[in-house]
Amino acid sequence: MDLDQAMQDRRSIRGFTGDPVPRAVLEEVIALANRAPSSMNTQPWHFHVLTGEPLERVRQGNSERMLAGVPVQREIMDHGEYEGVHRTRQIEIAVQLFEAMGIERHDKAKRQDWVMRGFRQFDAPVSVVVCFDKSLEDRSTIAHFDLGAATYGLVLAAWSRGLGAVINGQGIMQSPVVREVAQIPDDQVILTCVALGWPDEGFSANAVKSRRRPVENTARFIGFDDTAESLKAGE
Repeated sequence: MDLDQAMQDRRSIRGFTGDPVPRAVLEEVIALANRAPSSMNTQPWHFHVLTGEPLERVRQGNSERMLAGVPVQREIMDHGEYEGVHRTRQIEIAVQLFEAMGIERHDKAKRQDWVMRGFRQFDAPVSVVVCFDKSLEDRSTIAHFDLGAATYGLVLAAWSRGLGAVINGQGIMQSPVVREVAQIPDDQVILTCVALGWPDEGFSANAVKSRRRPVENTARFIGFDDTAESLKAGE
């Protein structure tokens, strides 16, 4: 699979088979993710790869605490409520997913089940907990940028090997549980996690691809020959 194909075809996978993922494949994926660029070559990322019984303990602890009403305990600032166009896009993908899964707006039980799947990291056989060095916490905007690059590299590398993944902040909403089970060192900050495994082709939501804005709505080109006249005119 070439890079263009991987980037065009990749989508978030939220339904997985029960088949285990070989450690050797995961090591290949992480080796490629490690090639991501970072500020001043700091490479501030750490990947804690969980499967089996430890991952089940994280799922259970995360779910139980959320159901019990324990306040969200993430180690980074939460994004809060989205507004404007960002809220519109959030609703749009939710509608796409609910339509694919046959979840009606008034069906509270199915909607709740969908939320709980997120807390369980979509029952994936592998969870990659993504952390950065705490010594960079005061510069976390840059560290977050670096980890974003590495995490995108990870999901692309996984996709190229037939694996599916979804970057899933719900999976670490109760970060103390994750930290304890995975024995994450105190000098690291938990940023997010990636649910990863072999896609279940029969899971309807896996066919959903979120819509993307066209280039003309995301980029401006300044100084190119075909824009010179419009720039002169102040357009």
